[in-house]
Amino acid sequence: MKMNEYLKEIATLCDINKSITCHVARHTFATTVTLQNGVPIEKVSKMLGHTNIRTTRIYAKILAIKVSHDMQLLKGKLSPKIAIIV
Repeated sequence: MKMNEYLKEIATLCDINKSITCHVARHTFATTVTLQNGVPIEKVSKMLGHTNIRTTRIYAKILAIKVSHDMQLLKGKLSPKIAIIV
């Protein structure tokens, strides 16, 4: 695939010592670019052209840092409400 050749050339120019392929790029897009920036998995699925969200879950590994970040947001939203009730 010509795209993989281009990605390898870019990796060489950037001193990246990892094999970079279209497959790796899709994983990176799904996790780092979209999910970690708050894009819902349903929308990521559409962006990747998947017809089934289960396919997207293969690509879009939900990272521990994202879960921690989301829990902190939830804590911030719930804390003021709990303080008012008490």
